[in-house]
Amino acid sequence: MSAPLGLLLLLLGLPGLLGGRPRYEPTWGSLDARPLPAWFDEAKFGVFIHWGVFSVPSFGSEWFWWYWQKEKREPYVKFMEANYPPGFSYEDFGPLFTAEFFDPNQWADILKASGAKYVVLTSKHHEGFTLWGSKYSWNWNAVDMGPKRDLVAELATSVRNRTDLRFGLYHSLFEWFNPLFCEDATNVFKTRKFPTSKSLPELYEIVTKYQPEIVWSDGDGNAPDTYWNSTGFLAWLYNDSPVRDTVVTNDRWGLGSICKHGGFYTCSDRYNPGHLLPHKWENCMTIDRWSWGYRRNAKLDDYFTIEELVKQLAETVSCGGNLLMNIGPTHDGRIAVIFEERLRQMGAWLKVNGEAIYRTKPWRAQNDTVTPDVWYTFRPTEGKVNAIFLNWPISGALELGEPQAKLGETQVKLVGYKEPLKWIALGEKGMMIALPQLTLKQLPCQWGWTLQLTDVK
Repeated sequence: MSAPLGLLLLLLGLPGLLGGRPRYEPTWGSLDARPLPAWFDEAKFGVFIHWGVFSVPSFGSEWFWWYWQKEKREPYVKFMEANYPPGFSYEDFGPLFTAEFFDPNQWADILKASGAKYVVLTSKHHEGFTLWGSKYSWNWNAVDMGPKRDLVAELATSVRNRTDLRFGLYHSLFEWFNPLFCEDATNVFKTRKFPTSKSLPELYEIVTKYQPEIVWSDGDGNAPDTYWNSTGFLAWLYNDSPVRDTVVTNDRWGLGSICKHGGFYTCSDRYNPGHLLPHKWENCMTIDRWSWGYRRNAKLDDYFTIEELVKQLAETVSCGGNLLMNIGPTHDGRIAVIFEERLRQMGAWLKVNGEAIYRTKPWRAQNDTVTPDVWYTFRPTEGKVNAIFLNWPISGALELGEPQAKLGETQVKLVGYKEPLKWIALGEKGMMIALPQLTLKQLPCQWGWTLQLTDVK
């Protein structure tokens, strides 16, 4: 009896053999070995939402409080002197964060129309104000003050009821002016009052309460991951949390972890390397070139055009990344019209060209060697190479330097146009493709087009 019993105990101890899940240790070696859930790579495109008390002054940057109080930058100091009474504090902006026009159903419908497959909302930025009624953020949260509403819960419900987007939450580890964090920092992080009483309990709270499928961490405050106990939290997230099977995480879990540890890499804000990376990555960037939060003082040319955004998407996806495109709503809960327009334009583009984006893999070449602004993606299931070209050639012929085409086998199609296109091979590598002569109204879309190539190498 002892041998079979010993074997059974051995099998029970080996995760995966009897259908059990692998358990992850609270070490980077173990956590980094967790496979990234497939949905994230297939999604390719998400929307970031930066919303908080900084949306009230809506001047300069979401770092308003820091720039005004800590760095005392002149534009911020002058703005406050000109518009607010002496002694007005940043905390006084809290009750003015009202969200009276916040309609989560309308937000969800705009997100759906954008073609995005996931959304990440700032549950708490570096100012420490939580968009849910956190037990750990007494009287500095959206339920006790300002809107008097659980903004996280409302958006999560609408997104899940009205769309197929995955719902994610951003959470800042540190808080600029929290006295407990400042005390720990003074002690060179030898004490851990802030993470144990505030930051970590909040993380457990939002995961348990809202079950986000992306936990987007940020703001290490120059403290190491051991101070934040990031590996302990991630081990719980991957092993025992309600989202353990589907959750994805980024790489901002303490000083030195960025671009090195975690689920997908962000490496820096607005990261767009322009070449293939060996690890899954995300380009988080803003439609407003200068700020993540809403700015009342933004000018039209401060916003990226749809042509520039389509280019960012094509470049990012061809190099194996996801694009996380940020909008900043107003203090009263509106998605400004220019943000809505950009989101709907992206959705219109993806409606035509989505096959070249969603569920694709990088091809052997990321961009073309002969014609600039041609970016490649690959659909392995159908063996199709997509060439996304951002400029329609005046000559009516597009030269591609990378594909190896075979006469009688290779087919070329313009996505959104019925007839196959004529082409000629240019030696062993490269081809010249005759584009159809179309009026502006006949074009499948207005900004960036996709050629689908079958049977090419």
